Amino acid sequence: MASHLSRRKFLGAASTAATTAIGAVRVAEKPALLGGKPVRSEPFPAWPKFNSVEEKALLEVLRSGKWFRGYGQQVNRFEQAYARLTGARHCLATANGTSALFICLNALGVAPGDEVIVPPYTFVATINVVLLMHAIPVFVDTDPETFQIDARKIEAAITPRTTAIIPVHIGGSAADLDTVLAVARKHKLPVIEDACQAHLGEWRGRKLGTLGDTGCFSFQASKNLNSGEGGAILTDSDELIERCYAFHNNGRGRRASSYDFSYHSSGHNLRMTEFQASLLMAQMTRLEEQARTRDQNGAYLTSLLREIPGIRPARVYEGCTRNAYHLYMFRYLKEHFAGLPRAKFLKALRAEGIPASDGYRPLNREPFLKQTLSSRAFRAVMPPERLSQWQERNQCPENDRLCEEAVWFTQNMLLGTRRDMEQIAEAIRKIQSYAAELAKA
Repeated sequence: MASHLSRRKFLGAASTAATTAIGAVRVAEKPALLGGKPVRSEPFPAWPKFNSVEEKALLEVLRSGKWFRGYGQQVNRFEQAYARLTGARHCLATANGTSALFICLNALGVAPGDEVIVPPYTFVATINVVLLMHAIPVFVDTDPETFQIDARKIEAAITPRTTAIIPVHIGGSAADLDTVLAVARKHKLPVIEDACQAHLGEWRGRKLGTLGDTGCFSFQASKNLNSGEGGAILTDSDELIERCYAFHNNGRGRRASSYDFSYHSSGHNLRMTEFQASLLMAQMTRLEEQARTRDQNGAYLTSLLREIPGIRPARVYEGCTRNAYHLYMFRYLKEHFAGLPRAKFLKALRAEGIPASDGYRPLNREPFLKQTLSSRAFRAVMPPERLSQWQERNQCPENDRLCEEAVWFTQNMLLGTRRDMEQIAEAIRKIQSYAAELAKA
């Protein structure tokens, strides 16, 4: 009878074999910082990936002379294609991911002095858009095992002033949407999914960005779907999409003539260009294949790293049926590395040819927040006593600890080979073997 291994058992067997080989062959070699040979001399795959398909798409727009979405069809085509890809009823292309979030807050009626629940472990744009509304970001602590907002703590942060929740799918893995959505329904609060890092990620088989009232995406240069800059909003609401469209188009709704200067609302020019849309259509042709490669390499790398004492790969919630792997994230526990500080660990890792980052800082502790909230622009909605209360509420000790331990690899590294993943583990094991010496170096 033929023998069939499950994917989990296969990865386990493969990682055990790889770990044994690494331990036997490499552990005695000195780290590069101590005069040894680096594990890698070749770079990881470059980003972005492009070829003549992108060149042809951009030249077609250039030669058409129709560079603005009001004259051409590329933005409309992209919106239709991205809605089909994600299963959303509507898609609106925007100038960038930040503008997508800003548009949604406006469309949902967030007003000065309102409170919006956000995580402290995120890119600053999530917070900046709340401040642009003269609203107040209220931070809910992080689940350090997953790097995501701790959804179990959201309800305790809700007050009569709360008007929206923004869960962020950090690194392309999903926040705990079952809990987030249940709390939101109970309190009748809209949910804006910040899926800027989560292209093709899924929660229980549904694409991230399609489960909340709106979902926002970024196509900035580092993202898994890339047009240099760009963004998108997904929603199933006919009413919300029209509000979003008008706001992103200087308050002008959809119209048959460019000579129609009637206005539906206040707004801004936050439109996507035809160039960006054509580039995205070309990039989408390889999106699924790249996502599969990241998924396979991410799972394999986790099977290797979880065998190393003191390395804690980010846990994925049970409901996350697909991790987009915009980032590969893990916690570095220095007590398993002879007390080697994270900064020295990262320096040693880079010397081995493995680029790595220490990730985000605690946003709730950024000095600019207090400066902004105590500024003249916020004086009417944030008197000194409320500012003091806000500071007391926004303590996030778990996030503080995570920010001292986090390590990131970027998504392009997961587009490499299985051997590339083994070399990452090999480098970390080598550093661990010489951690005491590295600490003194």
